[in-house]
Amino acid sequence: MRQFNSLTAFAAHLIRLDGGMLLQLHAGLERVAAHIERTAKEEIGKYQPQVGPFDAWPELADATKEDRLAHGFTENDPLLRSGEMRDSIGRTVRGLEAEIGSTSDIMVYQELGTVNAAHPIPPRPVLGPAAVRAGPVIRKVLIGALVRGLLDGGDMPAGLLADYASATVTR
Repeated sequence: MRQFNSLTAFAAHLIRLDGGMLLQLHAGLERVAAHIERTAKEEIGKYQPQVGPFDAWPELADATKEDRLAHGFTENDPLLRSGEMRDSIGRTVRGLEAEIGSTSDIMVYQELGTVNAAHPIPPRPVLGPAAVRAGPVIRKVLIGALVRGLLDGGDMPAGLLADYASATVTR
């Protein structure tokens, strides 16, 4: 059990734990976001089964397969042509918030589908299913980060802790 020789030292310890917990959670969130990004990219080109609220991907239409072949692509690799859409998937992590998405408008049409009467596109979601599949990884990584932060506070700048520990309380 730790003992503190002053309330200021105890407060410095709590600040270290709080800051360390945030640092550990941020690092964990970065790992989780990278995992979801990688999973989403790996789904491109392969038919996906139903997962969570997302339906299994339907087979490509015969006309789509013919068009793919006519343009020099493989017949039956859904969402994969040049790799440009796959490569547009990325992540940004700020503080305790992560965004995993795509810079491609085409990805939006594929993810949500379209209702264009002439050529409707059925949804072939990638990002949502990748996040659902990552559930166990998310729990493991973020719970581990939280525990590490609570147990040792992570690596806080030494000068910051020294400033708090040596501070005097005035009334």
